[in-house]
Amino acid sequence: MNFPRQNLRTPGPTPIPDDVVAAMGSPMIDHRGPEFRDLILRVTQQLKQVFMTRHDVLILTASGTGALEAAIVNSLSPGDKVLMPTAGAFGDRFGDAAEAYGAQVQRLNIEWGQAIDPGLVRRALRQDPEIKAVLVTHNETSTGITHDLESISQVVKGEFGKLLLVDAVSSLGCIPLPVDGWSCDLVGTASQKGFMIPPGLSFISVSPAAWEARKSATMPRFYFDLAAARQYLELGQTPWTPNVAAFFGLSAALDKLMEQGMESVFDHHAQIAEFTRNGVRELGLELFAQDEKRASNTVTAVKIPQGVDGPRLVRIMHDDEHVVLAGGQGKLSGKIFRIGHLGYVSQEDIEEVLEALQRVLPQVGFRHG
Repeated sequence: MNFPRQNLRTPGPTPIPDDVVAAMGSPMIDHRGPEFRDLILRVTQQLKQVFMTRHDVLILTASGTGALEAAIVNSLSPGDKVLMPTAGAFGDRFGDAAEAYGAQVQRLNIEWGQAIDPGLVRRALRQDPEIKAVLVTHNETSTGITHDLESISQVVKGEFGKLLLVDAVSSLGCIPLPVDGWSCDLVGTASQKGFMIPPGLSFISVSPAAWEARKSATMPRFYFDLAAARQYLELGQTPWTPNVAAFFGLSAALDKLMEQGMESVFDHHAQIAEFTRNGVRELGLELFAQDEKRASNTVTAVKIPQGVDGPRLVRIMHDDEHVVLAGGQGKLSGKIFRIGHLGYVSQEDIEEVLEALQRVLPQVGFRHG
């Protein structure tokens, strides 16, 4: 089936560079053979540079949720107390996964559109010393907010010495997240965001403290057993059949990131995000982020003006302008739309989005000024 050309501006999956697409069409190889061994060992070393860690990074054939589930089941036991500060749909989902495996999740609910206050985390940990781990979503895709993970880590790790599990699905590789520098124990992310390849692979870093926690963790695990993944990696393999074509794409994409340099990648995302936010304001629209200093550099959430049919706006942008935006999730459905600008994205892509919005907004009843 052939699809028309689209400006895909969802916060994932994201567009794929042509040379990465070509790499994924390479002839199939034996995932137990020497060619795959060379491939997985090379990309694992490159991933460590992106994660900014000296410790283990493991590759799973799964969506980002698989990496987050792996983080939970390899470090916790049923009945463990877990603190989950959340300010959006993906923070909620992280906690839901922990509850599904029997953790006692204490939810610290923050208003959607605000950033997590590290002081609230400190207070919650002080009130309950039995809390074993803290679950944090670094970049909340549903609201367009990047939480201050560095300051949160200073509380969780520096003051209380708890395990820190991080959802970095829509941040890592686009927004600075020095895993070792911020003492993160388990950090999960996915292929279809900043890594510029299709869905199907997820990546997780594991600290020495996380491996120590695994020794006593009793949550059930089989496919997501990180000890098995580490054991097979020593052989240049994965315990289960990997998505080999996605590995080809990952290798090509990581080569591009290494060539550009991660600081340049971060600067590029910051510049594109600022351009997007300025353009949105010039159209007379309002950002959803209550504190623009915490506005995400990978996705911009925009309030739908009073009297405007949000779903119709998104639909016309898709059908008539071939610009694919994301709507709101959960309680923000119909209240915001979101512009993804992560991974393979240029200023020209965002200019096209803004020009299309300028044409479509009057059609749905919005008048600027």
